[in-house]
Amino acid sequence: MDLYEKIAYDEMKRWQLKMQRPPGILNRVSKGTQDKINALIPEKIHQAITVVVKQMIRGVLFGARYTTGKPLKDVPLIIREQKVKERIELYRNTAAIEGGITGAGGLLLGLADFPLLLALKLKLLYEIASIYGFDLKDYKERVYLLRIFELAFSGAQHRNTIYRKIADWEVNSRSMPERADDFDWRKFQQEYRDYLDLAKMAQLLPVIGAPVGLIANYSLVKKLGKTAMNAYRMRLLGHPDDLMK
Repeated sequence: MDLYEKIAYDEMKRWQLKMQRPPGILNRVSKGTQDKINALIPEKIHQAITVVVKQMIRGVLFGARYTTGKPLKDVPLIIREQKVKERIELYRNTAAIEGGITGAGGLLLGLADFPLLLALKLKLLYEIASIYGFDLKDYKERVYLLRIFELAFSGAQHRNTIYRKIADWEVNSRSMPERADDFDWRKFQQEYRDYLDLAKMAQLLPVIGAPVGLIANYSLVKKLGKTAMNAYRMRLLGHPDDLMK
């Protein structure tokens, strides 16, 4: 490893430990409350939301490959990550502006933020994967991308489960579903909704909607970018054996 790779490796190890922290008391209480709320929502509503999220994500995933560059090959990690950080900054600022505008526009524009932000996040992940040299024409690489998304926007308990799946990806990917329809879209959208509820609901309120939308979107994209960087570092740099036990 060169000096930059050692620094990146140490950052990755600290991130790995954070990803494996057990749920705290506040997290367990919050999750329990969300589960009770979800239980009160009619099954037809859950099914409808699942279908909408599934179609939105599939549309972005299977459409983005036509607008994303070829995987970057034979480039040092420091160059890759310089490019990644530039893309994160661009998407972070774009999402912040979009969140501020939709937050200032009241309920209808606030609701429009959900699909717009989702599309921005997934497009960012596509570009990050390509910069790290992974070809998203491969179905399994697109699933890995979705796992990164889940890792960034899930409660602690589900996050621990997802981390274990991507930490040993070469093994776990062999037993994954062969079709996108077999992916657990219900769990995916429910964790995402639960994670965003508080911040994004505040964005729908008058007066405070604009600053809340700006700050929330900025922070969410920043977190996704950091998660993606460390997830792909695991693929390129490996991971400590003791963290896999």
